[in-house]
Amino acid sequence: MSAVPRFEKPGRAAKPSGRFRRMLDRLASSQEDLESEELQEDTHASGCTRISECTDRQIVKVTGTLRTVTLRPRAGVPALEAELFDGTAPLDVVWLGRRSIVGIEPGRKLIASGRVAMTHGRRVLFNPKYELRPLGKE
Repeated sequence: MSAVPRFEKPGRAAKPSGRFRRMLDRLASSQEDLESEELQEDTHASGCTRISECTDRQIVKVTGTLRTVTLRPRAGVPALEAELFDGTAPLDVVWLGRRSIVGIEPGRKLIASGRVAMTHGRRVLFNPKYELRPLGKE
């Protein structure tokens, strides 16, 4: 073995090089870390924008898993709110005037697109276009 470090491609994190080392790294990682890594790979594979890279007033297409779904009135109007997570950051998805939507439930994967707004320091998509991911791929 050589003591000389390998040079990595710029912008990529250094990953363990051997099969045994990768296996040990996965065993030492928490379940949340593994799920986050899988969600990030899914985001990259689908060609969507990472939520952590979304800025105010930007039109985006994001993907992830719904963590929570709640009914919370806004200005006296019912609003269905969900938290979408892609492994990098959370995004609030809000459907105004809706009490429920079939298929919108915690643990479901979806792709959402629309204009990002910053509300109280959190990223929010109001009334986005969305596409539910097939259940068989989860």
